[in-house]
Amino acid sequence: MGKEQQLYYGKHGTPQKYDPAFRGPIYNRGCTDIICCVFLFLAIVGYVAVGIIAWTHGDPRKVIYPTDSRGQFCGQKGTKNENKPFLFYFNIVKCASPLVLLEFQCPTPQICVEKCPSRYLTYLNAHASEDFEYYKQYCLPGFQKNKGVAEVLRDGDCPAVLIPSKPFAQRCFPAVHAHKGVLMVGNETTYEDGLGSRKNVTELVEGAKKANGVLEARQLAMRIFEDYTVSWYWIIIGLIIAMVLSLLFIILLRFLAGIMVWVMIVMVILVLGYGILHCYMEYARLRGEAGSDISLVDLGFQTDFRVYLHLRQTWVAFMIILSIIEVIIILLLIFLRKRILIAIALIKEASRAVGYVMCSLLYPLVTFFLLCLCIAYWASTAIFLSTSNEAVYKIFNDTSCPVAGKTCNPETFPSSNESRLCPGAHCQFAFYGGESTYHRALLGLQIFNVFMFFWLANFVLALGQVTLAGAFASYYWAMNKPDDLPAFPLFSAFGRALRYHTGSLAFGSLILAIVQVIRVMLEYLDQRLKAAENKFAKFLMSCLKCCFWCLEKFIKFLNRNAYIMIAIYGTNFCTSARNAFFLLMRNIIRVAVLDKVTDFLFLLGKLLIVGSVGILAFFFFTHRIRIVQDTAPPLNYYWVPIVTVVIGSYLIAHGFFSVYGMCVDTLFLCFCEDLERNDGSQERPYFMSPELRDILLKGSAEEGKRAEVEE
Repeated sequence: MGKEQQLYYGKHGTPQKYDPAFRGPIYNRGCTDIICCVFLFLAIVGYVAVGIIAWTHGDPRKVIYPTDSRGQFCGQKGTKNENKPFLFYFNIVKCASPLVLLEFQCPTPQICVEKCPSRYLTYLNAHASEDFEYYKQYCLPGFQKNKGVAEVLRDGDCPAVLIPSKPFAQRCFPAVHAHKGVLMVGNETTYEDGLGSRKNVTELVEGAKKANGVLEARQLAMRIFEDYTVSWYWIIIGLIIAMVLSLLFIILLRFLAGIMVWVMIVMVILVLGYGILHCYMEYARLRGEAGSDISLVDLGFQTDFRVYLHLRQTWVAFMIILSIIEVIIILLLIFLRKRILIAIALIKEASRAVGYVMCSLLYPLVTFFLLCLCIAYWASTAIFLSTSNEAVYKIFNDTSCPVAGKTCNPETFPSSNESRLCPGAHCQFAFYGGESTYHRALLGLQIFNVFMFFWLANFVLALGQVTLAGAFASYYWAMNKPDDLPAFPLFSAFGRALRYHTGSLAFGSLILAIVQVIRVMLEYLDQRLKAAENKFAKFLMSCLKCCFWCLEKFIKFLNRNAYIMIAIYGTNFCTSARNAFFLLMRNIIRVAVLDKVTDFLFLLGKLLIVGSVGILAFFFFTHRIRIVQDTAPPLNYYWVPIVTVVIGSYLIAHGFFSVYGMCVDTLFLCFCEDLERNDGSQERPYFMSPELRDILLKGSAEEGKRAEVEE
């Protein structure tokens, strides 16, 4: 018997001893990790101070609204540009300059205008005609016709030519379109520059395309934003459907756990099978269609993802990916069929526990609300910090100039020495920056903002895990269920976590936040080193990223089990983490058999809900199904709401299933403790239910025999 115990327990710590007074989560406990609690309080005070400073100096309008060459907002109430909402570029071709990538400003004069130009007109033609008043509104404010044509164009007082433009993101861009296969601007194929020279419009089109290419990412973001503005209510409806399906699935799992698990497995296989069939049908439909045989490599990256759906290779790739997933799931089900029966028993017990603590299903809403507060505070602080700089003006010049790129004052520049050194130079707004101590500390404040976001977000998640673990542990260690349960187990666990263990939660979340910040810094360095040719540096960076990814996963796993021990025994974080780790190591076979199989089953449940809602969203936004005529809104990219619904559905399903996951993990650790404390006799009875005891101990006996045979 002693040899069997040594084989079972191994050398990982000391098994728990029988304690007749132990009846679950300890109520007479003290505060733990007080120093970390103090550090968290001071960090939050500092975080609030950083937010106040950022809100005092920042101006989010700098991100939303365009600014002219003087750094003044376009279309803002209370300013002289109040009735001029659009930004006009004198020569948009210069927006293809590398300066745009470095300083996010085109090296050409920019002014705010009431509306974008609607026709072609050169300054030479307008100078001596009735069109001058129309042309004048696109010149610098206060311009007077007291110079010659060459002087005006040299000094940059007016643009050389007006081009028909359309407003996009409050900026005037050339109206480039195709006519009989030829790229055109407006309805013209040529234009005349300011000195009477006629040029092919293709040059202008190519320049405009380059300029638009620099701003392509911004345009893509604006199109995606437009799609959200017209489809947001349908996205919310899709997320509500996902929430209803998740809640319905959890309720059915409470009463029909065994049947629902098998139905879930079959439905996942059927949904994946339909996905494979649909991909094949689309592949067959495109057979013989012109241009469908182009490879993805030849096509390259396209911002309009709908283009890829017209290629047969895309559907072949989808079909292969879904087939691989289908085969993997089927093979896992075949090899894990006996383990699934044991996992179903644990899920049934978890269903009973959730049934007695039904309010636990609503706790993810509390976590979601607190996470939203963390995200909102982090995002607003980041925006205010990034917009708390002052307007910086620099000297821009098309030709070589010794003072080009230096800071200047637009008020005094015309009479300065720099203006005389470079007659064609302009002093215009470049970016927002500053030289004060506050401005030099902005990078450090942004890093602190990111660090505090990770710390507080992990703290919120840890608080939820300790709360749920305390409630479900109260259920397990109740000898007569549900009579011995406390009146409000969830609220009692929440109160104990905040009152006694804020420091321990802060300690665990601090360790995880440090690792996550390091991972973010490694990703940043990796992006900076992509252009480097040093293979050793790339290899070292890849190794570091892999190591810290594994470290983050391990810390999350250890923290989760440490929080369960904190909820039960009220010990500090390090003691709880050590006890949880040794307990799991003494039951490593059960961890592999039960814990991960239940995680796999819950993953199938999430995939079922996400797949069902995703297929419904795909058919709706692609107009395959209609509730009424033309229900789906017109979209630039129909994948935008589909991807949003899919990701949101997964997060919602994960929120509901996380309650079950935490319940299973808590019951599993309690089960392992129960086996060590008790032996099932009348003097030391098990706290587990008879159904759970029969199937789990039977599975454990089979694993023990197998281990003996292997020895």
